[in-house]
Amino acid sequence: MGQALDPIRRYLDEIGVSPLLSADEEKHYARLARKGDEPARQRMIESNLRLVVKIARRYINRGLPLLDLIEEGNLGLIHAVGKFDPERGFRFSTYATWWIRQTIERAIMNQSRTVRLPIHIIKDINACLRAARRLRQETERAPTVAELADHLGRAPADVERLMGLHKRVTLRSNGQGDDGPVDRLQARGSAEPSQCAHRDDVNEIVDHWVWELNDKQREVVERRFGLHGYRRETLEQIGAEIGVTRERVRQIQLDALKRLREMLERNGFSGDAVFY
Repeated sequence: MGQALDPIRRYLDEIGVSPLLSADEEKHYARLARKGDEPARQRMIESNLRLVVKIARRYINRGLPLLDLIEEGNLGLIHAVGKFDPERGFRFSTYATWWIRQTIERAIMNQSRTVRLPIHIIKDINACLRAARRLRQETERAPTVAELADHLGRAPADVERLMGLHKRVTLRSNGQGDDGPVDRLQARGSAEPSQCAHRDDVNEIVDHWVWELNDKQREVVERRFGLHGYRRETLEQIGAEIGVTRERVRQIQLDALKRLREMLERNGFSGDAVFY
């Protein structure tokens, strides 16, 4: 055990000497990095290696050794440095956390021995889960298999088979009690690993683009999802407040989410991972 920990200790000792950047330093180096300055890019990476370790530790016992988790997280960090725009106004750590988690969770899904389903099946299951969430948002009730099948353009029998697999994997994971990587393929119905974003991180980012919606779209999104001090409200409640029908609120919401997803995706985020 001690021998196994030695490389980890050495790595932690090595990265511990890299000082964290202040907000002003972060913007300075990020601007240089965007212009192709390699030392600035390296400084951004080295100053955030401890963030990767902090996040990687949360995935211990998910099927990959800690050093492998750190290595995957570092790849996400490097990608984040390449895509980060300091002019957006949010801290790099917020942006990088999303990419670090994404690469770690993808690695767990792809490499862990405890994964029993092929990746293409897992993707199909997650497509069903995303469709179910969207339809539930629109109708405020659980969709039927027929509605899911129609939304996805698949045969009802295919949807039933995929959701049956999802249920069996979820039950098996719960029975093992190890919170495994198929995790939550997903007992909580979260987005697929390659699109997983945690609300605490994403809300700060979304906030920068919500204000680009028109006033009515912004108010509907804020009320519908409980943003900016609002409590979550139903379509009927929102309609009564802003003086339009329930169906009109639903259409405003769909238009607003479409615009938000487009803006997020243009800036390197997965729109489907935001309002889950």
